[in-house]
Amino acid sequence: MSDVFRVYKFGGASVKDAQAVQNVVNIIRNYAEEPMVVVVSAMGKMTNALEEVVAAVMANDESRIHNSIQVVVDFHRVIGEELFSENHPVWETLEGYFNQLRTRAALHSGESYGAVYDRLICFGEFLSTQIIQAVLLDAGLNSRWHNAQELVITNGHHRRATVDFTVTEDVVRKSVAPEGIHIVQGFLGATAEGTPTTLGREGSDYTAAVLAYVLDASEVCIWKDVPGVLTGDPKVFSDVIRLETISFREAIELAYYGASVIHPKTIQPLQRKEIPLRVRSFVNPDEPGTVIQKGKLLHPMSPCFIRKGQQALITLSTRDLAFIVEDHLSKIYNTFHELGIAVNLMQNSAVSSSFSINHDPILLNDLLEKLREDFVVKHNTDLCLYTVRHYDEKSTASIRSKGEVFLEQVTRHTHQFVVKE
Repeated sequence: MSDVFRVYKFGGASVKDAQAVQNVVNIIRNYAEEPMVVVVSAMGKMTNALEEVVAAVMANDESRIHNSIQVVVDFHRVIGEELFSENHPVWETLEGYFNQLRTRAALHSGESYGAVYDRLICFGEFLSTQIIQAVLLDAGLNSRWHNAQELVITNGHHRRATVDFTVTEDVVRKSVAPEGIHIVQGFLGATAEGTPTTLGREGSDYTAAVLAYVLDASEVCIWKDVPGVLTGDPKVFSDVIRLETISFREAIELAYYGASVIHPKTIQPLQRKEIPLRVRSFVNPDEPGTVIQKGKLLHPMSPCFIRKGQQALITLSTRDLAFIVEDHLSKIYNTFHELGIAVNLMQNSAVSSSFSINHDPILLNDLLEKLREDFVVKHNTDLCLYTVRHYDEKSTASIRSKGEVFLEQVTRHTHQFVVKE
């Protein structure tokens, strides 16, 4: 048995129901080599469901809180009933988490949205990993469950915490023995004092990369419902192909622009130690997938398409039509930073600046109110941000045909459009 770790990561789609859970356990049994760490996301769309719980708590709506929590409870009970007998010991654990969720949802007393979010959203990952752990043990596999909030140590920035790699490495190496299978929640962390944090939406990939980095893993494998990294989402774009290899640098670029198959921060720690990242299909696990490693940009070379929906475009100008200068931009970006809002695209003219951001209904209202203190503000919602890497005339024409273009920006390798479809 080798003492070199491999890290596997399974997202929500891979554990969306009882059959999917059994498939994941079969992959672990058939493809895993001990020791290994298995990072698991919340099941199906449970993060979305828990975000509804957060919204209900922020609105102080008791009926909505009760109903939204019941959705979470019923979903996991249905999966559990298909996997376990009624007297299986896992039920006590699951019911304990349901009660904790109810208790925590009743504790809101003027906390920030981010603090409430991080305190409640974690139950999706806790429940999914306890279910996976129970099925692994029932299958006779040597598996141990870990609490990511005790392993991944971060600063206190809610919903976008920064990992302290030095402290995390010390904790992980003391907690994760070089034998067996170790089950860990993705997306979650905590401060050294134990305050819950999260690593950013879809952050489970990043969790896998962090653990691979601190354990000097031989590889990370992310299991998806696609045959590898494609040149675009096949549900959105036609004639996409599978990329066989991608360089670390190109993968960082694709992730930055929103390629959903890779989390933006995932590649950086892997690149530092040159740990390969494989993207494989949990539907057809024998297929080779895509390898991200040191090497040439893409093979085969092809335009790559990325679509980000639910965008808001904000255009700011000074009240006296004075030039937008560095002091204005500093104030604008500080406002984005204070509210925890990432800018997906920005463009300046002489007297205005435009920003494409993810449309979070709660945060957008706060942002607009704050910006109106100093600027004239215009905004549009229900937009899409399209990005084409390694564009050509055919690829850009296909995006322009999708609707009204509100903003267009071109750099050496990248062409972006904000579009009203």
